[in-house]
Amino acid sequence: MSAGTVDSAGAADAVEPAGDPLELVRARGGAAQLCVLHRGRPVLDEAVNCRPDDLFWTFSASKPLVALVVHQLAERGELGPDGLDTPVAAHWPEFAARGKEGITVRHVLRHRAGVPVSRGALGDALRMTDWPRAVRAVEEAEPIHPPGEGPAYHFLNFGTILGELVRRVTGEPVDVRMRATLLDPLGLDDLHLGLPRALRPRAVPIRVELPGRRWAARRAAQLWLNRGRLRGAVVPGAGVSANARDLARLYQALLDGGAGPDGTRVLEPATVAEARRPSTEGERDRFLGFPVRWAQGFQLGGPTDDPRHPRAMGALSSALTFGHNGSNCCIAWADPTRELVFVHLTNRLPGSPGRLHQIAVADAVLAGYPPREKAS
Repeated sequence: MSAGTVDSAGAADAVEPAGDPLELVRARGGAAQLCVLHRGRPVLDEAVNCRPDDLFWTFSASKPLVALVVHQLAERGELGPDGLDTPVAAHWPEFAARGKEGITVRHVLRHRAGVPVSRGALGDALRMTDWPRAVRAVEEAEPIHPPGEGPAYHFLNFGTILGELVRRVTGEPVDVRMRATLLDPLGLDDLHLGLPRALRPRAVPIRVELPGRRWAARRAAQLWLNRGRLRGAVVPGAGVSANARDLARLYQALLDGGAGPDGTRVLEPATVAEARRPSTEGERDRFLGFPVRWAQGFQLGGPTDDPRHPRAMGALSSALTFGHNGSNCCIAWADPTRELVFVHLTNRLPGSPGRLHQIAVADAVLAGYPPREKAS
């Protein structure tokens, strides 16, 4: 397969793409991996300025993984008879403090728990390597609105709440449970919640880019983000390191109803459908400040009427597309209408320009795969 082209053997009904996605990736600079699967077969699998097995920090593209572990708990009856509608405090009594007793697991998955941050976004980020401190901060947090009232992106608290819930229910740290019930059964050896020390030589360094002549701030942020302690920390809402191939295999298993290529099942099809089910349509997210389509652990694609805030999964993405953006430098999603999986990982932490770049690369791929009229 030639670089930057669509492999016709894996995409019999693809049309000529509008632009070359690989050239867009190369033009952006930095290190990147791009993996696209169509009907389970790779049609793009490229590494730019890095090796194919190098590991990128995926930031919030990590969130669906901890969500899937929680969906497994519900499927297996481990949350109790009410499943996702069980109050978090039923398993974690200290969580009920300061008016949080009515928050359910489903509220958290939908970013409707009302505790998007504990003590401010910066404070939460600075304590994210210290699990006991992060948990105590969540316990002491006061909701900004009643549970279920409206979406507010739970920046790091999404992972802290769900990760501690997993520990309270199973008695296992969330990274151990994730490895045992999700990653190992699917053979995903290059997905890691907390990068093991032995694999740090394969970690792609983060490049921070700030507008203007803010060299000192850029250098400080870059030094902090590239510390081994930070990359190795278990941060369920933002701490997965991965390469594009393994992240694509995970999303392919979800497209296939929760089963790997050898038939090993980690989720039932009904559970995957529940995780993908929309929970927000057109509401303004109180943390992000613009509308986001949320499912129950995933972001959703689809058209938008607001040209200032196009979907990170592409302006051409279908409403059934599900996945997650990660700090506008990494993104992974699957589109059932196209039977397509897309993973684009970079090491540049650029904010809004990165989002526009992600969208351009995604749309260059999506243009080559017209959606089917009916998809589930």
